[in-house]
Amino acid sequence: MAQKNGTTNEPKVSVLLSTYNRRRYLPISLSSIVRQDYRNLEIFVIRDGGEEVGDIVGSFNDSRIVFIDRKDNRGLPHSLNEAIGRATGKYICYLGDDDLYYPHHVSTLVDALENKTDCQAAYSDLYKTYCRILPDGSRQVLGKFVEISRDFDRFFILYFNHVLHVSLMHTRDILEKTGLYNEKVTALIDWDMTRRLVFFTDFYHVADVTGEFYAPVSDNDRISFLKRKDSAGFATNFLSIRTTRPAKPWSKLKDLSIIFMADRLDRLAGKTVSSIWQQTFYPYKLYIPVSAAAGNVGTDMPNLVCVPVDALATQDQQIDAALRDCEGEFVAIAPADLPVNDMWVEEPLYALINNKEKNQAYQMESSSDQLWSAVFRKEELLEARKLFPNEPVRQSVLKSGITIQRVAPEEIPFQFDSLLKQGKQAGRNGNWYEAAEIFEYIAEHYQNELWMKSLVAGALHKAGDDDRAAELVKKVNASRPTVDTLLLEARIHKKSRDFSRAIELLESARSVLKGDYLYGNS
Repeated sequence: MAQKNGTTNEPKVSVLLSTYNRRRYLPISLSSIVRQDYRNLEIFVIRDGGEEVGDIVGSFNDSRIVFIDRKDNRGLPHSLNEAIGRATGKYICYLGDDDLYYPHHVSTLVDALENKTDCQAAYSDLYKTYCRILPDGSRQVLGKFVEISRDFDRFFILYFNHVLHVSLMHTRDILEKTGLYNEKVTALIDWDMTRRLVFFTDFYHVADVTGEFYAPVSDNDRISFLKRKDSAGFATNFLSIRTTRPAKPWSKLKDLSIIFMADRLDRLAGKTVSSIWQQTFYPYKLYIPVSAAAGNVGTDMPNLVCVPVDALATQDQQIDAALRDCEGEFVAIAPADLPVNDMWVEEPLYALINNKEKNQAYQMESSSDQLWSAVFRKEELLEARKLFPNEPVRQSVLKSGITIQRVAPEEIPFQFDSLLKQGKQAGRNGNWYEAAEIFEYIAEHYQNELWMKSLVAGALHKAGDDDRAAELVKKVNASRPTVDTLLLEARIHKKSRDFSRAIELLESARSVLKGDYLYGNS
């Protein structure tokens, strides 16, 4: 186990902090790295242009700091790549120049990666610190909330990010597989990397609050806030990230090949191709069997492969030609005028991934006799075509013994998110017992236990069931207290006139809000 004494048996950790025009906040962020109880660090501070900060960096007089002082602003991905190129640590972690670590952040994640998992990435929980920016630029803290404490979900990260960079640590070696940061991506930079990481590793979730990221309640200079103002540019970034495919082999993901069937590449076909590009989040390549007479695709869509076929080839022959070229372990067949909406292919694909029975396939929701579409395991579809090469594809599949079924409600992805939404809505409607039951069900069936128990306790308190709420929130606070749960337990003790315990809990919450923990005063 890594010790906190700076001995040579500790793996080195490279901490990356890029800064741009944040002189006011940089000392707090950098101080939180220097004060880590884990000592074997190399700390890269990259000035990405903007205000001079050499005096701030020099004031720490810490030999572990490597200062990269660049006058021109090239963006966060470039800064991170520049530091990674010089990093020598076994592990890499990140900090924003207006965010902060608690003293045990690095040691907690190193301990997880060294002793608790074979994952190559781990992440912790964070406070989202809401603040008001005052006229002099200082921040007035309004509240601190653990808004998400989510266990790792690969499918969800493919859809959208749930692991912030401030909370993340990963091995440096894994970047040889993922590739470095895409310097053309200017927003959602953390998701660009975490999404690529999930191709090669699971993530280990440490349900401990080890830092804070700041969320101003008004206009601010955060990249994520500013870039969203340019909706077209933001959408371009979004699609670029979702269509990124690291080099194979992928150890944790199976590939999807979509065979798109169109007699002609006309406006309708082009519209469907565009919809596939915009709506599909699972990694895929789109294969279009096309003859010289069929027209031109007319798109710069990535991951698109045109498969040459004879102009007289039947649709089944076109599918066979595309199938021979497909790279994916899963194959989806989609006609040109199939409605393509959110989760159009992911729902049947997710069901198939989780169905361990052989010879199974799933239809898309909008599939019909006229617009037949389904997702298969490639090896099973190839076998069906081998056994019955002269039959139409659909008949050959059925004759080979493959069962084509609809997705059942319990097979749909993101059940956790759907239930969480229902529970929160029940609470907004004042149905607090119903909300508590939903949160309890989630805790029993979908992990995320501490987070859900906190929500159960809050719902029971709102319902007036303080005995059960007190029992639950006490257990949560014994394991992982947060401002929310401390205040909840304090309210319950105040209501039962146990004022001394209520005051004690309020003082603990106040200490977190003041930031005492950062300076070792809590």
